[in-house]
Amino acid sequence: MSRKTLRTLSDMRRYLAGLLNRYEAKEIDEVHLKAAAYVSNILTSTIKDSDLETRIDRLEQQLKAEASNGHKRAS
Repeated sequence: MSRKTLRTLSDMRRYLAGLLNRYEAKEIDEVHLKAAAYVSNILTSTIKDSDLETRIDRLEQQLKAEASNGHKRAS
């Protein structure tokens, strides 16, 4: 099996679709499908949380920069 890079939700969607296709083609059994789906669910949640954390960090930096610029202007 080839090594996959799973960093985005789009990557996960393609991986899960491929996993389901492999199951339906009887290339993997139900036990392996369930295990991969379980780990995929954890990774999907982690990707979502990481993306949200990055967005919050950017917004906080933007607010600090705006507050700093506004504070300088008021002086």
